[in-house]
Amino acid sequence: MSENALKVRANKIIDILAKTYPHAKIALEYKTPFQLAVVTILSAQSTDKQVNKISPALFKKYKTIKALAQADQKELETYVHSTGFFRNKAKNVKAMSQMVLDKFRGVVPDTMEELLTLPGIARKTANVILFNAFGKNEGIAVDTHVKRLSQRLGLSRNDDPNKIEQDLLKLFPRDLWGKINHYLIDHGRNICDAKKPKCAICPVAKLCPSYKIFVRAGFKPAPKK
Repeated sequence: MSENALKVRANKIIDILAKTYPHAKIALEYKTPFQLAVVTILSAQSTDKQVNKISPALFKKYKTIKALAQADQKELETYVHSTGFFRNKAKNVKAMSQMVLDKFRGVVPDTMEELLTLPGIARKTANVILFNAFGKNEGIAVDTHVKRLSQRLGLSRNDDPNKIEQDLLKLFPRDLWGKINHYLIDHGRNICDAKKPKCAICPVAKLCPSYKIFVRAGFKPAPKK
């Protein structure tokens, strides 16, 4: 398939998903850019649902950036324990909080370059913060859902998240970059499950190169229209 044909198909897919999930948005709960930075760090190798369970108590205990920066490491670990990798996450949250205070005067930066200097913040996390906290389309956050669907839908042949992001950036207009993540996540959670994709009700089945493979494997085909 030519690059132009792939781009046309990709945008048809996203157009359908945009109509299917018109209210798609980030699932993590937060009130400020700083809280978003914290919960995105905690969401690594965890679920948004689990992070949302523990974040109210966390932010009730540590109400300010300074409070988190000065938090006792062991005590902080008890608050984030259920999100997994709790020692490293507690360490990063403390260090990130301290750097925001020392280097950025208590304000979470709103550029990719500056965000990437913060402990615990990688490109995926930075993309989430930039779009959801500041409305900036600097890239496409590639999490497990976005990676899986990008490969299944034939939008990328790469396995590395950074390379997948670069493939996706070439396919879509910049004003869609931030929403791409939300659409693919919602579709991954609702229809394109990792183990049991619901091909019979998938709105983009006929545009999906993996569709015939799943049908041959025993998954029900989409009904004819």
